[in-house]
Amino acid sequence: MDEVVLQATNREVIGKKVKVLRRKGILPAIIYGQGIDPRPISLDMREASRILSNVSSSTLIRVEVEGEAVTTLVRDRQYDPVSIALLHLDFQRISLTEILRTSVSLDFSKEAPAVKNFGGILVTAQEQLEIECLPQDLPDRIRVDMNSLEEIGDSIFVRDLTVPSNIEVLTNPDEMVILVTAPAAEPEPEEEEVEEFEEGEEPEVIERGRREDEDMEAEE
Repeated sequence: MDEVVLQATNREVIGKKVKVLRRKGILPAIIYGQGIDPRPISLDMREASRILSNVSSSTLIRVEVEGEAVTTLVRDRQYDPVSIALLHLDFQRISLTEILRTSVSLDFSKEAPAVKNFGGILVTAQEQLEIECLPQDLPDRIRVDMNSLEEIGDSIFVRDLTVPSNIEVLTNPDEMVILVTAPAAEPEPEEEEVEEFEEGEEPEVIERGRREDEDMEAEE
């Protein structure tokens, strides 16, 4: 996987005053980690949004802060609820020599044969795996072999996933990842009930109308 690099500068503006930075196209962020003080930084809003739109939460990102390179993971992204623009980023500093515990997304991008051939419905039970590994061994995603889902009722468990040997999976191996269920049966259209009358019999509304006409004639 290509290295992801972001350029940053140290930030002195903090608190509510960061709104001024955003109006100038500057994205406030912070770097934190064990043994270091939180470090406020600034990024170019457009560049950071473009680069981070294609990376997952398990992608290592090298943040270069005024000549100093820091290896990080994005731990939190805050968005504007209306414009969906990035408002703030939290980066966690990572040591390349220490085992890292994190979650990695599962990739379900391929179509299952049971869906194509029988119209099956995929029910996803797990979207991420909790793992441990060295940061340089951290995968961007773990692919799920959808080809094994051939029939309705087929399923994949954590133990069925193919994971590199240098990665330890912490998620319970008996946890289900995905299941193929039968498509929901379409309800049959309800037949409109038609009231039947015996020969010589008329509907009640017509009979009532006749009685009203007769009463009016009698009054005249």
